Amino acid sequence: MAHVLQQIEALAWELPQTGAMRTRAVFYGSEAAARSLEDGVLTQLANVAGLPGIVGPVLAMPDAHPGYGFPVGAVAAFDPTAAGVVSAGGVGFDIACGVRTLLSDLSRQDVEPVRDRLADRLFARIPCGVGQGGALRLSDAAMDRMLTAGAAWAVGQGYGEDGDLARCEEGGTMAGADPGAVSVLARKRQRDALGTLGSGNHYLEVQYVDEIYDQPAAAAFGLRRDQVAVSIHCGSRGLGHQVATDHMAAMLKAAPGYGLTLPDPDLACAPIASATGQSYLGAMRAAVNCALAGRQIICHLVREVFAEFFPGCRMPLLFDVSHNTCKVERHTTEHGVKTLHVHRKGATRAYGPGHPDLPDFCRPVGQPVIIGGSMGTASFILSGGPAAADRSFASACHGAGRALGRRQAAKRFPARAVLADLAGRGISLRAKSLKGVGEEAPGAYKDIEDVAHTTQALGLARKTARLRPLACIKG
Repeated sequence: MAHVLQQIEALAWELPQTGAMRTRAVFYGSEAAARSLEDGVLTQLANVAGLPGIVGPVLAMPDAHPGYGFPVGAVAAFDPTAAGVVSAGGVGFDIACGVRTLLSDLSRQDVEPVRDRLADRLFARIPCGVGQGGALRLSDAAMDRMLTAGAAWAVGQGYGEDGDLARCEEGGTMAGADPGAVSVLARKRQRDALGTLGSGNHYLEVQYVDEIYDQPAAAAFGLRRDQVAVSIHCGSRGLGHQVATDHMAAMLKAAPGYGLTLPDPDLACAPIASATGQSYLGAMRAAVNCALAGRQIICHLVREVFAEFFPGCRMPLLFDVSHNTCKVERHTTEHGVKTLHVHRKGATRAYGPGHPDLPDFCRPVGQPVIIGGSMGTASFILSGGPAAADRSFASACHGAGRALGRRQAAKRFPARAVLADLAGRGISLRAKSLKGVGEEAPGAYKDIEDVAHTTQALGLARKTARLRPLACIKG
C-alpha cells in the first residue's frame, strides 16, 4: 500500500497508524526531506510499527534512508513486560559502528605543512580495506576477554591512556556480553581484524574546528577554533556482521514457535525474555565491546603516528559514541517510567544536560553527539538537547545519510574526478579502492548542514562545533 506522511508540526511528519501497525511513525526533517523520503523508508517504518511490545512512535531521523528491515536512521523502543521483542535487523549488521573523536593541542597551521606526509603515515600504520587484517592476533582466551571487557580490555593491554574509558559510552564496556553466544565463524572472522578500519563508509579523518556555535559546550568538551582533531568511524567488522547473520537466522527459525508473523524476513526478532532473544542480546553486547576495543586500538595507533611528527603532542579523547545498538534504558512514557530496549539503527544516543548517566565533564551541557560527514564535507559535534528525552527516546541522527546507492554513486562520480576535487580543496585522500572513492563521494550523501540544522531546531541536540577535513583515510 502507498504510505503518505502528514505534517504535524514544523520539521515533524506523521505516518498514521493503519492496518497492522500498533503505533504511528514520525519522521523528523524539512519539507524537502519529507517529500524526497523514499517509499521504502515509509514501508519499513510501518512494518516496524507492527512489532509486538512497541512503545510510543517509531522514529526516523533527518538522515533516514532504506536499510535491512529497519530504515537506517530509525529509533524504536520495546517493553519486555508487554511481550516486546529484540530485533537483529533493528540493530543492523555493523553492530556498534560509531565515531570516536580525538582532540589535540595542535592548530591547523601546525599540521598543514606535513599534511600529505601525515596522511601517508596514517595510511601505512592503520590497516584498512576489505578483509584487511592487522598485527594483533587473538587467542581464544584473549578473544573472550576482549568480547567481555571491550575498550577496558584494550587499555589494559596498553592501548590507551588514563581517562579514555570515562569518555566512552558505557564506560568503554557494555555489560551483559556473552562471548559464548558468538559463533566460531564470527570469532574466526575477527581473529586478526581488531584495530583495523575496514571499508565502505568507514574512515579516519584529520580535521580542524572551523566554527564554534556554543561556547559553554565547546569549553566543556575542550574545543577551540582551528584546533586539529581526528575522528575514527568504524564498527565491529566481520564479527558483528556474522553475529547479525547467525542470530537473524535463529530468530527466523524460532519465530513460528513464538507466534510471530513477520512482513519482512529482515525484521527477524524474538521476544526479549526468550532464550533466542537473550542469546542475541549477549552476542550483540559482545560485538559492541569488539567495536569499542577496535576503536580504542586505532586511537592508540593515531597517537603514535602524531607523536612521530609532533613529539609531546597531547591527544585527549573527546568522546566515543556508537550507533547500531540496542540498549536497556529508563524512559518516561504515557504509562509512566519504563525500562525499555531502545533500538538505534543509524542513530546516536543524545542524553541531555543533567542526565545522571553522563560523565562529569559533559553533564552540565549534555552528551557529545558526533555527526560524521562524508569525505570532503563537514562533520559536526553537538550536545544532547533537552527535548530529546521526550521526542526521540534521547536519540539524534548519526551522519548525513545516503542520498544515492553505492552503484548509483559510482556511476555518477568517477573516482579520479573525486580525488582531483578533494586535492583541489586541500584535502589529502588515501584510499585502498578507487571503486570505494566513487561510492563514497560527497555527492552520494544528504546535506549534512541541513541534517545538523534540523536536529538542533527540534531540540534533539545543539550544534557545538563544525569540523572540516584536512586528510581522509579510507578502506
